[in-house]
Amino acid sequence: MNPGNHAGSHGVRTTKRDEEPTSDLSLPSRHKLVSWEGPDDEQNPKNWQMSTKWTITVMVSFYAFISSVSSSMMAPGLGTIAEEFHVEDEIESQLMLSIFILAFAIGPLFFAPLSEVYGRVLVLQSANMIFLVFNIACGVCQSKGQMIVFRFFAGLGGSAPLTIGGGVLGDLFPPEQRGKSMAIYTLAPLLGPAVGPIAGGFISENIPWRWIFYTTSIADGILQLTSLLLLRETYAPKLLRDKARSLRKATGDLEHQTEAERESHGTFWGKLRVSLVRPFRLLATQPLIQFLAVYMAFLYGLVYLVLSSFPSLWTNPAYYNESVEIGSLHYIALGIGFWGGSQICAPLNDRIYRILTARNGGVGLPEFRVPLMVISATLTPIGLFIYGWSAQERTHWIIPDIGACLVAIGIISGFLCIQTYVVDVYTKYAASALAAVVFLRCLAGFGFPLFAPYMYDKLHYGWGNSLLAFVAIGLGVPAPLSLWKFGARLRAMSTYAVG
Repeated sequence: MNPGNHAGSHGVRTTKRDEEPTSDLSLPSRHKLVSWEGPDDEQNPKNWQMSTKWTITVMVSFYAFISSVSSSMMAPGLGTIAEEFHVEDEIESQLMLSIFILAFAIGPLFFAPLSEVYGRVLVLQSANMIFLVFNIACGVCQSKGQMIVFRFFAGLGGSAPLTIGGGVLGDLFPPEQRGKSMAIYTLAPLLGPAVGPIAGGFISENIPWRWIFYTTSIADGILQLTSLLLLRETYAPKLLRDKARSLRKATGDLEHQTEAERESHGTFWGKLRVSLVRPFRLLATQPLIQFLAVYMAFLYGLVYLVLSSFPSLWTNPAYYNESVEIGSLHYIALGIGFWGGSQICAPLNDRIYRILTARNGGVGLPEFRVPLMVISATLTPIGLFIYGWSAQERTHWIIPDIGACLVAIGIISGFLCIQTYVVDVYTKYAASALAAVVFLRCLAGFGFPLFAPYMYDKLHYGWGNSLLAFVAIGLGVPAPLSLWKFGARLRAMSTYAVG
């Protein structure tokens, strides 16, 4: 299928082939085209009750939260695990932790397009079962090799909500309502890495480290059972296909088809191949995706770099010399930043969008998400400077925590703007577009902690974080300016973008 030939779930193709008469009697006449019964059709997910929409939003956010908690929860117990498995190399030790994030980069490239073929719910719940099985396997593994392999496959399964969730929100909410829901969904994968080490620290200090995996598996099992009752399919093409199938079965008339079925003349495997290739094609051909993916990758890498630097800062005798339990409490600073930033940015995002839409004659544009990116461009480098130099000078612990909190606010504001912008631009293919962005983002999350020890050994906390702050300025300042000026032009060049 060529996305350039689609006008969305409500549109009708107007290509030359449609304008010319056809003798193919297998094509349905227009009055048998299966679509929504007008703009207020209650079967359309955008017209569902708000309580239903928010239930689904919370469910997919919890999926993202559980998997992101698992990505970092073993960090405080990494030393104990490495000792039991006789791991002496620091890179191998970090690999047991960060291989999960590498899987986060790979999984969405397949799960996201599959959700645009089979629907959101089937793929999301199937992927979660993969996560659940291999997360339990991590708890019973007996070697570093098993841990690395099981962590990778658990990460593959846990990666699905990172992109499918964004597609679900695009299915449910119109643009003017999308900011608040996107804030909750964006908060989950960022709050998880901050909450995980707090719980992991207390578990690894008081009970066997294997309970790090057992507790997350129990929580995920409860979530999976709950989702079987509460989660509903939201992908419009899948719902319309089901509707058409019911009509064909009830009437015996094979001419009842959706627009997607009418336009699709390839084989099943051919259509599946097109869907699976789509994220790679978006990443390779869409300048908007490339630009946003690089900036988001840097922000996400910062999350895991700061997370990886916390244990050595707070428990190192040369710095704050705190216990593992007390040291893990400093992750609360990141959690406060992510939570507070989401609460500030969520209403601002929708309010700015509505104001700019009203000034634009009632026509909303994805670029109206851009102004809020100024918060990210400002607070992220400021927070890095404060965190780095106060840590190096061993000031009172509250000062590095304030710096880390500001970094968290800057990161989540950038995430919120970027993800909402991508969903607004690539609505129908939002899951695939987010998968392309997430690919680079998670590669950074995997790689940053690996070089962090060497960077801090050479530059220490002051100049190490200052270097990151300068990069944040170099990427963050041009980002909103470039999108505001060139975003519409780049969208016009895309065959995937709305319109």
